[in-house]
Amino acid sequence: MTTQTATAGTAPAVKPPLRIPLTILHLAGVGVIGGAIFGMLGGLLGTGLGLLFVFGVGIVVLVGLVYVLFGVGWFEIARVAALYRVPNAPLRLQPRDRPGFGGWLRALGRQAIDGRMWRAVANFAITAVLGFVVLRLFWALLWSMIIAFAPLTSAETIVGPFGGGQIPVSWAPVIGVLGALASAAGIIGLALLARTLALAIVARAREVELTERVRASTAQREGAVRAADVERTRIERDLHDGVQPRLVSVGMTLGLAQQKIDTDPDAAKELISEAHTSTKAAITELRQLARGIHASVLDDRGLDAALSALASRSPIPVQLDVRMDPSTSSGTQGGGSGTQSGTPGGGARTPGGGAGASRPGRDAEAAVYFSIAESLTNAAKHSRASEARVTVRLREGNVLWARVEDNGMGGAQVIPGGGLDGIANRILAAGGTFRLDSPQGGPTSLEVNVPCAS
Repeated sequence: MTTQTATAGTAPAVKPPLRIPLTILHLAGVGVIGGAIFGMLGGLLGTGLGLLFVFGVGIVVLVGLVYVLFGVGWFEIARVAALYRVPNAPLRLQPRDRPGFGGWLRALGRQAIDGRMWRAVANFAITAVLGFVVLRLFWALLWSMIIAFAPLTSAETIVGPFGGGQIPVSWAPVIGVLGALASAAGIIGLALLARTLALAIVARAREVELTERVRASTAQREGAVRAADVERTRIERDLHDGVQPRLVSVGMTLGLAQQKIDTDPDAAKELISEAHTSTKAAITELRQLARGIHASVLDDRGLDAALSALASRSPIPVQLDVRMDPSTSSGTQGGGSGTQSGTPGGGARTPGGGAGASRPGRDAEAAVYFSIAESLTNAAKHSRASEARVTVRLREGNVLWARVEDNGMGGAQVIPGGGLDGIANRILAAGGTFRLDSPQGGPTSLEVNVPCAS
């Protein structure tokens, strides 16, 4: 395998523009609204904690606080990206990793500790403080310009630009000019400081995001290599242990038949009939092996039909629930259209997608299909399960989610080179996530999330 390494520095990085006047306007605007916003956030936090044990009212308030913080973070990231023209993906709510209330609760917990959101909120707080100081300096600049003309009045003393007490009018022009210069320098300095901090705190998150993408891409590549290696080993084992000995036996049987065809035609016919039966069995094994490499029905009719065929061939009953319409996939895991109680050898199927069902990407379908196929094989061979349930949803955000449950004895573990290791590597190669829950005594559940190609 050839590894290509990108060389840093091949193209000069484009520095964000200074945009000092616009930065000053942003500081002034955030300085005006920042106090009110953080006052509201503090009020929500205090109310939520104070009413935490009052019929759960505080919990509702704290949930609202998380969404308000998300709104502040989203605004700050968008503001910095637009102000300095830096490519920065907008802040998004954490997606659910499973349907229902439990999935929403888990997503809310991840949102509450989202580092990118908190960095944006922290930068907004810093900008609000700097903006408040800029407003004071702007007032000092105006006052300095006014007191520079104090000798034209009849006053003997005047208040200094920074509230430092009374100063003689004779010194007013010098102090006014110096105060104006100092105020202008302070405003510009704070604008540069705000720009530096915003690029370091908010815009630099883009670099962290790109680094995470590189890490994820590397993990996907390694998973793809491991998945291919596991699959190759499986194919070699199936050929060596199944088809190859059967074909060798067919050859030997035909050789014996050839020797007896003149001396004992009846025995030769029996041998040829035996070879014919073995040949058909070998063809069946090759067909099953090919189906394990690529299911043609998956390309021809989609995941729904491929899983129906898979459930009908399962040695244990399979309850299949497939919904490929995102608008109807946010409900609970069970029930609804698209449910089949499969029995070995067949069973009726009611399509769950409907006419408006979406078709996910080929790679996502293949990853989910073979993960379910391997899980059902494990349930039938190793877990002593008497039934299994397969639930598939095409969720909002173009994510294909699947869950396989069986009532077996549990204790399943990911062993290098084993079937579950193959599932994990295949899902990782497709950019998805894999979760196995199999306590001793059962039941066993396997969940996969695979993003679909856009």
